[in-house]
Amino acid sequence: MTGPTRRSAHWFAAEGRSGMLYRSWMRNQGFGPEVFDGRPVIGIASTWSELAPCNSHLDRVADAVKRGVWQAGGFPLVFPVLATGETLMRPTAMLYRNLLAMTAEELIRANPLDGVVLLSGCDKTTPGLLMGAASVDLPAVMVTGGPMLNGKFQGRDVGSGTHVWKFEAEIKAGRMTAEEGYAAEGCMARSNGHCMTMGTASTMACMAEALGMQLPGSATWPAVDMRRMEVAQEAGRRIVDMVEQDLRPSTILTREAFENAIRTNAAIGGSTNAIIHLTALAGRLGVDLSLDDFDALVRDVPTIVDLMPSGRFLMEDFCYAGGLPVVMRLLDEAGLLHSDAVTVTGRAVGQNVAGAECWNTEVIRPLADPLLPSGTGTAILRGNLCPNGAVIKQSAASPSLMHHEGRALVFDSPEAYHAVCDDEELDVTPDDVLVIRGAGPKGYPGMPEVANVPLPAKLLREGVSDMVRISDGRMSGTGFGTVVLHVSPEAAVGGPLALVRTGDRIELDVPARRLTLHVDDEELDRRRAEWSPPAVDEAGGYRWLYREHVLQAEDGADFGFLRGARGGAVPRDSH
Repeated sequence: MTGPTRRSAHWFAAEGRSGMLYRSWMRNQGFGPEVFDGRPVIGIASTWSELAPCNSHLDRVADAVKRGVWQAGGFPLVFPVLATGETLMRPTAMLYRNLLAMTAEELIRANPLDGVVLLSGCDKTTPGLLMGAASVDLPAVMVTGGPMLNGKFQGRDVGSGTHVWKFEAEIKAGRMTAEEGYAAEGCMARSNGHCMTMGTASTMACMAEALGMQLPGSATWPAVDMRRMEVAQEAGRRIVDMVEQDLRPSTILTREAFENAIRTNAAIGGSTNAIIHLTALAGRLGVDLSLDDFDALVRDVPTIVDLMPSGRFLMEDFCYAGGLPVVMRLLDEAGLLHSDAVTVTGRAVGQNVAGAECWNTEVIRPLADPLLPSGTGTAILRGNLCPNGAVIKQSAASPSLMHHEGRALVFDSPEAYHAVCDDEELDVTPDDVLVIRGAGPKGYPGMPEVANVPLPAKLLREGVSDMVRISDGRMSGTGFGTVVLHVSPEAAVGGPLALVRTGDRIELDVPARRLTLHVDDEELDRRRAEWSPPAVDEAGGYRWLYREHVLQAEDGADFGFLRGARGGAVPRDSH
């Protein structure tokens, strides 16, 4: 055998005992010697798990990718990475996104791989894999698992996540029976796939495509549509070519690519969680991306995709209307896209989307007739309550509450609120501002999706449908309501949110991008001197590591020691 020409050749073309070991143990899987002829070795990083229901079909997607790799002359090898399932993991899947990124990075680097296909689906699996791959910087392409089919209940479409919150409110208000709720459960989740609303899973699939890391049009095909398998197979073929071209994430994931993603997220009415994940990913690449970019870049972008929770339709409808390429073509034609940004196809994004046709202008509306006008997407707030920033999704909020002042009703944890929210004697009015703290990256830990707490039951029965809620936690992309999120610094590290007391006045002014606690500085200084950090019970283990090293929300809640790229240099020999 000749000397190394590919990264994998350091293993499979090695001479002597080491080469014999590497090759012979691979052959116990039935591979013949021809696979060691210098062809590209492609890793397929799979987040398949029956404990991650959104990803439980990725074994079949992996088979389709393998077919494509074989067709293109590569050698495909599937390997498991951490499956961070949003629906079952406690205290939150977000706690483990960084662990997924770390394990994916180390496994890619440690193994004889020339390129990698990333199989994801549920919320944190897409950003986690992108973060890990970016830090290694070997050729990579993302394949998301696709959304579920539209939910169907009592003759109407229902959306996963979005209708969970709605049905909960209906049951609490006495307008829906418990038996109807049980029936609705199976109607919302009736096929493989992730949430079919424009929640975080759908948003991050679209972000992977908008960034140029996923094949055009592949973010929206339903999980059970066989065209999902076709694009997976195409991705398998494409990654072999990417290895030959040495097309790496660092070439694709530029500042221009992130600007494209941010504007696209505004146009689709995407989740606020995209802010956390895109910021973390940018940090892996050294791309200068600030929280304020998520406000400034979207002020001239209307929301044109009419999907829940902001609108009426679901991902299946979006797919059949033409999918993300139509949205990006419309943005490009309006001068709102960096059309020359490189993608995994090897072509510029403008070339990829130039021929995209819209088949349903109710679902994907023209820029001149949007679902919501420019400037009504995500807003970044500043003020003495959130000196490092906070986030609100305007399209999911009530216009009447965009400028609101009210009395703070403060709870030190989501559990403290849930313990009393159904109490008929709870001292609460619709004008109050619910403050839910202790839900940030360090405080919970993991920054869970608990900020959009249900309204007090007695107010729901009175017909109240929304209140201002403020939290250092996150909200599911499927959620809705006037909820101020990601307040930073969080309460657990002594941020101003920790100093708020019930009875204080809080003013939310979204048009002015302000969040103000109407308490004078002298009083806040006095409270700060009395404050002490909450006790934690982690004496070791991963949660200790997380709390010690997690950054705040404005830095993507990544680990400080994981920021930046460490490359894919071949490690020292193992024998």
